[in-house]
Amino acid sequence: MNLTRRTMLLGGTALGFAAVVARPPAAAAFDGPLFDAVEGAEDFGIASDAYVYGYPLVTMEMTRRVITNVAAPVGTRAPMGTLIKLRAYPDASYRDVTAPNADTLYTTAFFDVGDEPWVVSVPDMKGRYFLLPFLDGWTEVFQVPGSRTTGTGAQTYLVTGPGWSGTVPDGMVQLKSPTSIVWMLGRIYCTGTPEDYAEVHALQDQFKLLPLSSLGKPYTPPAGKVDPSIDMKTPVRDQVNALSATDYFTLLADLMKRNPPLAKDADALARFKAIGLVAGDAFDPKAIKPRWEKRLPQLSFDRIMLHFKDSHGDVEQVNGWGYTIKTGSYGTDYLQRALITAIGLGANRPQDAVYPTSLEDRDRRAYDGRKRYKLRFAPGQLPPVKGFWSLTMYDENYFFVANPINRYAISLRDKPTFEADGSLVISIGHENPGEGRQANWLPAPAGKFYLMLRLYWPDENDPTILNGSWIIPAVTEVG
Repeated sequence: MNLTRRTMLLGGTALGFAAVVARPPAAAAFDGPLFDAVEGAEDFGIASDAYVYGYPLVTMEMTRRVITNVAAPVGTRAPMGTLIKLRAYPDASYRDVTAPNADTLYTTAFFDVGDEPWVVSVPDMKGRYFLLPFLDGWTEVFQVPGSRTTGTGAQTYLVTGPGWSGTVPDGMVQLKSPTSIVWMLGRIYCTGTPEDYAEVHALQDQFKLLPLSSLGKPYTPPAGKVDPSIDMKTPVRDQVNALSATDYFTLLADLMKRNPPLAKDADALARFKAIGLVAGDAFDPKAIKPRWEKRLPQLSFDRIMLHFKDSHGDVEQVNGWGYTIKTGSYGTDYLQRALITAIGLGANRPQDAVYPTSLEDRDRRAYDGRKRYKLRFAPGQLPPVKGFWSLTMYDENYFFVANPINRYAISLRDKPTFEADGSLVISIGHENPGEGRQANWLPAPAGKFYLMLRLYWPDENDPTILNGSWIIPAVTEVG
């Protein structure tokens, strides 16, 4: 990420400073970010805060549109209320969600609980690691059944929407969604071998999803309706970022009608009335000044991405790795919530997974795949997890990187070779490291790349990243 002038303008205390700066005599002839910050700084700042606040809900809706815009299940997409059963790991062509993983097979669905509850049945997972987070429209994980929380036995849930007050059928556990939009984002661990794929597929086929009104009746999900106006090629994040300020707030206001803010948002919503954003009401385009149409989204997104490096504790920086344990539940930390939406939509609660991400090596130099790097875990210092861990490679847009061995992540399931002293060294770079090292090789693009270390179910009984007692080793350049 480049720290442009508009990034620095909205980072830190720039808005507060701009509010007390007098307009210079020549300002009328100057039309740029500084002019916006000085002329109407308070309204501009409120609008930017509102943009950040709504970024998760708008992104969730745009993601829902793309993923469900098909007539029948195909690959990573399916109509609303229909299970998506990912049968193999995504490849380098996948663009629906940033920072995908290559460790678990997804069993997911978007469904709407605004009109009636939905029933979710989980089969006996036979001890296999899984987690089934349910996200509301604001990307908050409101419940997360799974190995850590509920065990691996058969389970049935009733997912209810805002204001529902009916009777929960016997044998079901109620999960209360604060919004109409629900994204069930199930993950089942799989080694990727043909035999293990088959076992996981059999489990996926036993999951059930249906509206409560169809309980006890034969049920087949209806075919979806394809909307040709929906862009199915451009990454969702780019589509969101390309929205004008008016289009963005118009969509946000409409979404808030069925996906209401929570009580904790009252103070923020009181401020947003100044720019015409009121929960339950349509947005008035006159509230947006014409010169803000493109600039406001650009500046606001820069604020979101700057938060990765200047988060005041939301993101820890250790040995070139940035990580956070503030995911899945955000309170009123709207900037943090927007950042996780931008770089890792669908993130879990930290008790289930932590995702340290590295944009540069130990010497704070950006990664270049034409160079060679290594990540060394000292003897006895592998990540302390009860689930599993992996190291994933992404390009600069947080998508998988095409490579000759089709490896997008590396973990113990790849059977890497340990050093004589018991340490584990992972080789990172564009070029194959050669005979005897390919099992330890994580291929990179020829240019810029990012790394993500996935830590599923951090062990609360061992030194752990959750309390800072396990230190992530640095990635170092070789030779």
